[in-house]
Amino acid sequence: MAKAKSVLQTSTFKKTVKKLKSNQKKELDTAVKKVMAEPSLGEQKKGDLAFLRVYKFKMNKQLTLLGYSFDDGTLTLELMALGSHENFYRNLKQRI
Repeated sequence: MAKAKSVLQTSTFKKTVKKLKSNQKKELDTAVKKVMAEPSLGEQKKGDLAFLRVYKFKMNKQLTLLGYSFDDGTLTLELMALGSHENFYRNLKQRI
């Protein structure tokens, strides 16, 4: 699979990132770079979240989920959600 050439962020994702501390942003940047280099890294979801991939990584020693979609036609990575596992999918379903 090709690398993502551009990255879009949903407004919800931007608001979440604004609340992060600088060390958390560095860990997020590392995770985003990994996903950009290998968009198939995240787990493809099923059912009504079939458009979504979720990459799991550690942020401040806590499991964090990065939800994104990848359009191979335009090589665009859309960052959609970030958070701990608790209520991650429920909250994401409510937003879509």
